[in-house]
Amino acid sequence: MEIRKITEVLDAKVICGEEYLDRGIECGFASDLMSDVLTLDSEHLVLITGLANMQVVRTAEMADISCVLFVRDKTATPEMINIASENNMVLLECRYSMFKTIGMLHDAGLQPVY
Repeated sequence: MEIRKITEVLDAKVICGEEYLDRGIECGFASDLMSDVLTLDSEHLVLITGLANMQVVRTAEMADISCVLFVRDKTATPEMINIASENNMVLLECRYSMFKTIGMLHDAGLQPVY
């Protein structure tokens, strides 16, 4: 699934990385615990989280995650956007709960990490 399709399914707002919307995403992982994210060994995934702070972007950077989706109307700070842009990441925001977001993406064909 391309990141572009994720934005369409969720009517998500692209915060940065619009030039990378054609990147392929193979699976999704939802967590607010960044320590859990660091245990992943998957490429081409979208991190779905309700945690909106620098730790998320730094964790995504360390885990080679190129797309982060913030749920529940959480917004990225300018500092988060700057770091994400420097690392060629896509940041998305959507209004849905994490539960609804995951369901919608699964129905659209996105697979879980495990």
